[in-house]
Amino acid sequence: MPKDLLTAAWKLLLLRGVIGIVLGIILVAWPQATIVVLMVLVGIWALIDGIGLAAQVFDKGAGTGQRVLFGVMALVALVVAMVAIFNPDKAASVITWLVGIWLLVRGLFELVGAFSSTVATPRWLLVLGALLDLVLGWLFVTHPGQSAKGVAVLIGILAIAWGVVFVVLALAARSATKDLPDDVSSLPPLTPPTASA
Repeated sequence: MPKDLLTAAWKLLLLRGVIGIVLGIILVAWPQATIVVLMVLVGIWALIDGIGLAAQVFDKGAGTGQRVLFGVMALVALVVAMVAIFNPDKAASVITWLVGIWLLVRGLFELVGAFSSTVATPRWLLVLGALLDLVLGWLFVTHPGQSAKGVAVLIGILAIAWGVVFVVLALAARSATKDLPDDVSSLPPLTPPTASA
């Protein structure tokens, strides 16, 4: 492998790291604006999906049941698209609220499952996980707008952390690449050690 390829590899790692750090900072500094942009993108995706589903309603090969299903799905997608594009704050709150309901239901099922007789995992761990889901679900349902901001900030922190990891890896790869000759293929091949009898 030529040294140029290794140099390009560490530069790509560095670029990924810098992008991750910048995106993370944006998410942490302006979570509300990030949520709005994300919801608009979701709305555009739902709009395209809705148009595609609406086109399938008129497909000659589709049966009546399929056409009705495609029509309902297209209508739902178009409503979601309009809400997400023209009222992204409300869309973020609704999505966070739905996630909260899902966490509450999941937490209840986990709590019931923790006390079933066929549990292999430690019961205290299952109860702890169920209580965490219930608390998060309650927070999401009762404070959907703030929860959406919290999720954006959390994703931002993770993006910064991964960005730092990529930058460190890039710098390590760069220092390792400096000591290599211009044509790595000129190095002697690596031979596996032979097992002694």
